[in-house]
Amino acid sequence: MMKNIVWHNYQITKTDRSKHTNQKPCILWFTGLSGSGKSTIANALEKVLYHNGNFTYLLDGDNVRHGLNYDLGFDNKSRIENIRRVGEVSKLFVDSGLIVLTAFISPFASDRKLVRNLVEDTEFIEVFIDTPLEVCESRDPKGLYKKARAGKIKDFTGINSPYEVPTKADIYIKNDKISIENACQQIMNYLVEKEYVKWKGN
Repeated sequence: MMKNIVWHNYQITKTDRSKHTNQKPCILWFTGLSGSGKSTIANALEKVLYHNGNFTYLLDGDNVRHGLNYDLGFDNKSRIENIRRVGEVSKLFVDSGLIVLTAFISPFASDRKLVRNLVEDTEFIEVFIDTPLEVCESRDPKGLYKKARAGKIKDFTGINSPYEVPTKADIYIKNDKISIENACQQIMNYLVEKEYVKWKGN
């Protein structure tokens, strides 16, 4: 498959781009059940980072399936390929010097590990949005849990397909009794402490 393909080295490197953006590029990988708040928190955090002068891009599970991954289903094989593609795109964003935020259920630990292994160890930050199933189901913003319970959706994570809980998440957020602002602050504290960004706020 790789015959007659040669890697082309660029004159401008990731280090050069990182100096230009004045930040340490990384992947903030938001994982958790559907309805856990991944996209909501990721959106709010990107706004905080934007106003802090940082360069970012947000990849959301539903949005990516409208384009890049429109041809994939929701069986286990398709889910694995979905995450693989997103991982490769995220790697490119990191190489460009950006902080990329990704909001994907990504239920399998092996898939999250695959993405982590695509970049340098410090460039992958697993953010586990831990929200109890009953809370996610009570929110059910897209009506998916109701359909899954009725048997209209197969392989739905948390109902008839497993979610493998991260055992060593870099950032752990219990998202049933915390505000969006506090969740963002918790992540920003991590990014500042680990010197991914410099806090420019008051």
